[in-house]
Parts: sequence; C-alpha cells; structure tokens
Amino acid sequence: MAHTYMIFDFGADEEKAQQARHKLEGWKQAYRLDKKLQIKFDRSGATDGDANAADDAAEESEEPEEPAKSGKSGKTKSKSGAKSAKKSAENEAPAGGDVKLLVRLYFSGHEKLSEQQWMERIPTDDLLKGASPRIVREGDADFDETVKQFDALE
Repeated sequence: MAHTYMIFDFGADEEKAQQARHKLEGWKQAYRLDKKLQIKFDRSGATDGDANAADDAAEESEEPEEPAKSGKSGKTKSKSGAKSAKKSAENEAPAGGDVKLLVRLYFSGHEKLSEQQWMERIPTDDLLKGASPRIVREGDADFDETVKQFDALE
C-alpha cells in the first residue's frame, strides 16, 4: 500500500485552514474514508504548548456532537457549545505562526482509480487552491522527511 501526502500551506490564516479541515472531515465521513484519508495540522512558529492547546480545544469541540445525536434538545445545546468552543480555540491560536495542513492518502494497490480521483479532487477545491498544494509521493526525495513530520504530529 502506497502513501501519498498533500501539504497545504495556509500561512497565518488559521480560520481558512479550519474550514478546509472541516470540508475534508465531511468528505472523510461521507465517503467512508476513515483510514484512507488522515489529516493533521503543523503549526510552525508557535510554541508547542499553544499549538497543542488549540488542537485539544478543537478536538473537544467535535466530541460533544456525537453523544448528543439521540435527543433534539441536547443536540442544539451541544452544537452551540461546540461552535463557541471552536471559536475560542481559533482565537487562542497564535496569529504569527504558519499553519500547514498535512493530508495522507492511503489506498491499497487495487484502489488506484480512487486514489487518482482524490488526488485530483482535493487540491482543486476552492478552500485548498490558494494554499499552494504540494504532493509528495513515495519515491520522492523528501518523502521520508514528510513521513517523519506527519508521524510526529498529533
């Protein structure tokens, strides 16, 4: 199975990076790409504590939505709470650091057509076009470095 990495550099635009992540997460859920499409943020220029705090807050904002699906009143409360938590996480994120979105595609050998379709679809999305997409395939010179960078992120 071959890995392919896509790196999107959003500069200091944390909000646009979060919108792109949300879109990719929607595709991941809609097309059942659980292990085949993985997304991680690389916030360079920020201290590790600040970046991890922003990641933790963003993850916490997503978790309350899942258990609240059983009841209507709980659902509306958790969504509004999730939105406020997400906004506070974005406000706490450092404005000066560069934000990179790393996407790993992991399709098996018999899924070459699916991999090719996603390789064409993801970088051409409106949210991701302006982020100077860079594709790193297995065998490229900086592939090993990209794998280490992706595995080091949480």
